[in-house]
Amino acid sequence: MPETALKLYPTLEERRERFLASTSGTMPRVTVCAGTGCMANGSMRIYDRFREVLAGRGIRAAVALEDEGGDYQMVETGCQGFCQMGPLVSLRPQGVMYVKVKAEDVEEIVDVSVVGGGRVERLLYALPDTGEPVREMSRIPFYERQHRLMLELCGNIDVRDLDEYVSHGGYFQARRAVFEMTDAEVCREILDSGLKGRGGGGFPTGRKWEFARANAADAKYVVCNGDEGDPGAFMDRCVMEGNPHAVLEGMIIAAVGVNATRGYVYVRMEYPLAVKRLKYAITAAREAGILGESVFGSGMSFDVDVKEGAGAFVCGEETALIASIEGRRGMPALKPPYPAESGLFGKPTVINNVETLATVPIILRMGAAEYSKMGTANAKGTKTFALTGHVANTGLIEVPFGTTLREIVAEIGGGVVNDDGSLCGCGFKAVQIGGPSGGCLTREHLDLPLDYESLQGVGAMVGSGGLVVMNQSTCMVQISRFFMQFTQNESCGKCVVCREGTRQMLALLDDIIEGRGTPETITLLEDLAGAVKVGSLCGLGKTAPNPVLSSLRYFRGEYMAHVSKKRCPAGACTALLTFRILADRCKGCGVCAKNCPADAISGKKGSPYAVDKEKCVKCGACEQKCKFKAVVKG
Repeated sequence: MPETALKLYPTLEERRERFLASTSGTMPRVTVCAGTGCMANGSMRIYDRFREVLAGRGIRAAVALEDEGGDYQMVETGCQGFCQMGPLVSLRPQGVMYVKVKAEDVEEIVDVSVVGGGRVERLLYALPDTGEPVREMSRIPFYERQHRLMLELCGNIDVRDLDEYVSHGGYFQARRAVFEMTDAEVCREILDSGLKGRGGGGFPTGRKWEFARANAADAKYVVCNGDEGDPGAFMDRCVMEGNPHAVLEGMIIAAVGVNATRGYVYVRMEYPLAVKRLKYAITAAREAGILGESVFGSGMSFDVDVKEGAGAFVCGEETALIASIEGRRGMPALKPPYPAESGLFGKPTVINNVETLATVPIILRMGAAEYSKMGTANAKGTKTFALTGHVANTGLIEVPFGTTLREIVAEIGGGVVNDDGSLCGCGFKAVQIGGPSGGCLTREHLDLPLDYESLQGVGAMVGSGGLVVMNQSTCMVQISRFFMQFTQNESCGKCVVCREGTRQMLALLDDIIEGRGTPETITLLEDLAGAVKVGSLCGLGKTAPNPVLSSLRYFRGEYMAHVSKKRCPAGACTALLTFRILADRCKGCGVCAKNCPADAISGKKGSPYAVDKEKCVKCGACEQKCKFKAVVKG
């Protein structure tokens, strides 16, 4: 680095040494998860209560960026991943994590753990099968069976402290790219690593960069796509909230690779915390000379701005995203030309999603050869997934490509649960992977290695990484309808095939669910799905039929039961429900009749009651109130 830069700003080495020598780097700490999920459940009240109680006990609590002195440090982190168990509080160096913490628990934690060095047993995570508490965070199966590489710092560092990020090696690889690597060498390293786009397309990142590098222009752009719109997906949000500097470092390296001078992070407005922390990180990086007119004092100009989108799902498609940044309506455009040739403002543009860019500094640190050892032959490295649905441990996870669905659901996820949250053994029915653009996986796919090619072979896709687990009480027709309604609502309307085709597919699914469907309805649904898939302009329309087609592929019998027998096997479609009372179980107590709002149940005390199907409004009150399980639906 030039001497002029050294006089203006501390070097990265000086920042790292300053942090490690400070109380922030040496004192024990209480970390409170300040990701969106935990904050919604009151984690900041817990944070404030810790400061009050510690002060009341005469323990000085240092708050990063406010106070360097103290006996303990209070830290706000990003998402720690274990969303099912939030709010989360961790104590270092004890390595203990407390789950489902409330503000009223803080005094006990301070007295028992901070002062006494012990454990508050009732707040420890308990294994769902045995109830045994786990005394060390690293031994919790949810964490123990992951490979948290890109997520390593999320939930562990103070998101407001640039020096703490630097202390973990942050920005060293960006500086190395600026001073020690040519643009061609940067692109080659990323290409050799095997990194593919984590936003759903799976296109080789290095090849995309090489295309942009090869196109000469007076200006080029790097765009980070943070427009994460899939239902049940929150991977990118957590990275932007918990480790925004990693995203910025990846953008700087990309800028070196393609000779870009400007960057944009496109984030949907529904992510206000991510926007706030990104802007804070950008300001801190500018003030440190890491972004701006002379990056690291090198003379290279590269700066980043945040662009907030209005929340349209179609703006996750790169040409629609470009239109939105330029101030136009977010609608996809025909390709070619591709953005690497003519993108933002007509200039060569590289667009990668958050996870892809946050992985780039890791690749340079490890080296392409070492990084490519993880994963499978066609999918290198690790992938984050948002694990949700009927599973004991929901949250944000990271595993190497090639990990099986069984490992994720049974080991990391803790197993499938009933609707009331209790473990249900072998109640697994399916997983929807890849959101509204993906497909479903069934019991026969539990041991399928998850990567791009294996999933495509069974009619699904990695997508952005949403994993929605479903138990046996789930109606697959309703799930298909849910995703079809989402894509139909989010269609920009530019193509007739997508705009009207998804509307008609949704109407056909309604017919099936509401008892108006016939076998011909299913045939028409499949034909229409094929037309939408082929005729749509962008990825939204082309993949919109995927959930329907994959569920038809693996659960056709369930569809046929709806149209031929007028019965929902899962008992979830209200229009197809019938309630009856089993005479051998009925005790003649009359509770069902008393609670029926339609007077559809008749009988006399001491004798079996009966349901009048003509009067029944299918509300389910009788089933809910019967203590003897005499009322059944089918």
